[in-house]
Amino acid sequence: MTQKASRPSFALHLDRGFTPYAALEEVQYEAFVFAGGEPHIKLEATQLPGAHVHITQRATSFNDLGLLAVACDALRRAGAASLELTLPYFPGARQDRVMVPGEPLTAKVYATFINQLSLKQVTVFDPHSDVVPAQLDTPRVISNVGFAKRVLGGLPAETFLVSPDAGALKKVYAVAAALGEHRVIDGSKHRDVRTGALSGFSVSETDLNGRPCLILDDICDGGGTFVGLAEALRNANAGDLYLAVSHGIFSRGLDELAQVFTKVYCTDAFSTPPVHAQLEVVPLDELLPDS
Repeated sequence: MTQKASRPSFALHLDRGFTPYAALEEVQYEAFVFAGGEPHIKLEATQLPGAHVHITQRATSFNDLGLLAVACDALRRAGAASLELTLPYFPGARQDRVMVPGEPLTAKVYATFINQLSLKQVTVFDPHSDVVPAQLDTPRVISNVGFAKRVLGGLPAETFLVSPDAGALKKVYAVAAALGEHRVIDGSKHRDVRTGALSGFSVSETDLNGRPCLILDDICDGGGTFVGLAEALRNANAGDLYLAVSHGIFSRGLDELAQVFTKVYCTDAFSTPPVHAQLEVVPLDELLPDS
């Protein structure tokens, strides 16, 4: 019986700073933006008959998704038979429900756009909620358990895990169950949905007996949630404080966080993080499964 030949597989890295799946041969290309603002791509390999191509992209704007869309078209015109995507940070994921009238359901908007590309699989890392994979046609979700395990491996065994709010609680308990060794402390806050203002930070314990605490969450943008929660933990007699976020946006930098946390951890899923003495980066390509 004749054995069916395997089809060739390639990788196309649309963000040149994020290049996982090193075992795959890379599709070389030139990408640029026209003066009118339109993204464009030109593949060096114009013939990829029957190939499977694994595209990777760190998207933070619609133009990044525009580059993805034109890349998919160029690959199919070159003969690629199937395409899959690793999009570790899913843009718009925090807008996964309509909080006030007049707002869009942004997560669905992005998911609908990506579904139109007819991808064999879309891999996302630690999405903000279950809404994102529910909206995608062919999702593969990589949880934050591997990331948390890497971080906790360098911290004292008695470290408590802290959920910053009700939205993160399910995932923090899932990490605790998977690792089987860490007690969970519930954190809470109040957010004004119209203004975004934060207040009323608290934790579920009144005396943490000097134990080290690791706050675990998916996204750090400005960091106000974590600074406020750190104060509540200090008031509850916590020991050293640590912060681990899957997607470090750090829009206000790291200096304020460095004043309250012994160390901050993140991956390079959102972008290449800034260099800071108190920041440790876990490369995402060490957490992704093989292509």
